[in-house]
Amino acid sequence: MKARYQYRFYPTNQQRQSLAQLFGCVRVVWNDALAICKDSEKLPSNSDLQKLVITQAKKTTEREWLATVSNIPLQQSVADLGVAYKNFFDSLKGKRKGKKVGSPRFKKKTGKQSARFRMGGFSIKGEEVYLAKIGNVKPVWSRSLPSEPSSVTVIKDAANRYFLSFVVEIVPVVQPAINPSIGIDLGIKVFAALSTGEKVLSPSYSKLEKRVRRKQRKLARQTKGSKRREKTRLQIAKLHNQISVLPDNSIGTTDNCIAHSKLSK
Repeated sequence: MKARYQYRFYPTNQQRQSLAQLFGCVRVVWNDALAICKDSEKLPSNSDLQKLVITQAKKTTEREWLATVSNIPLQQSVADLGVAYKNFFDSLKGKRKGKKVGSPRFKKKTGKQSARFRMGGFSIKGEEVYLAKIGNVKPVWSRSLPSEPSSVTVIKDAANRYFLSFVVEIVPVVQPAINPSIGIDLGIKVFAALSTGEKVLSPSYSKLEKRVRRKQRKLARQTKGSKRREKTRLQIAKLHNQISVLPDNSIGTTDNCIAHSKLSK
């Protein structure tokens, strides 16, 4: 079974510039390939798209700067677009379970950015990870990888934080149910009430949400493309990150509730 292990890292100023260039190239290749797909009656193959938006594009003056970054993330961007279209068509036909998947969209310069390296484009050397044409970065190893990763995705989120997301193979461990008879009652004010009498209160985000609404109104009044607007956008992204994280006093109990719910299924 495949799983993702994500770690935060702090690139140098030079690496930030190199990553910004890489993210831009990956985004342009995706958008160029998507534009071709939208204008084509029949969806081109990945190999044909790679020839058009990477190999041939590098020979033009408009896209010659694509040669300054590693070729692997560019090829992976085209492959990911093919997967996105497959998921979209499977969703339309009812072959894909879960929520309906929309058609692939053009990527924007603002917001989350990512680039994926396959084997050959990265390697782990001790505590550092080498990325082709980026250099060595040192992630914060909060836990060790269970196996050799098959790929790593470099992520810059909306709050300008950098992460490495590894795809690894794991062997699921089935643990015996300690107390499979515990019942859980979910509510609004009380997040979860256990049949044992334990209660988990719902975290209050009213103050943070109020700050988000105030910042969003400020963002709407600011000029698009201005430095002040970008600063406000970054502040909103950081507030959303705070909202997405549960308070420390709720984490342990909430995890126990989730664990019990999994055991009871």
